[in-house]
Amino acid sequence: MTRPAALAGAVDDALHSGVPGREPLLREALGMSLRAYRADKNVTLRELAKQARVSSGYLSELERGRKEVSSELLAAICNALDTTVAELLMEVVANMSLHSIQEELATTSPAAAEA
Repeated sequence: MTRPAALAGAVDDALHSGVPGREPLLREALGMSLRAYRADKNVTLRELAKQARVSSGYLSELERGRKEVSSELLAAICNALDTTVAELLMEVVANMSLHSIQEELATTSPAAAEA
């Protein structure tokens, strides 16, 4: 699995900039990954929406984590981004797991104990 360049920092920053201790919702993490994949492919929101046969407004809501995505639409979006649903979901899970580990380390580290 190749991690798109845009995912390197954008998703990590976004996942960790929320409320401390709150794990991101799946729809939020999925939206951030979709946006990062799209940016990595240099595809505009309108272009992707047209290829996936969805409105650009709805796609924007998905990328912002405000709407849930159906499996059919997710497959169409992934196809338009030249990736698979499985690859995207593995990336989302990896990012969410990393967030959980970092939160745990932040609360159990010696520096956190001194605070």
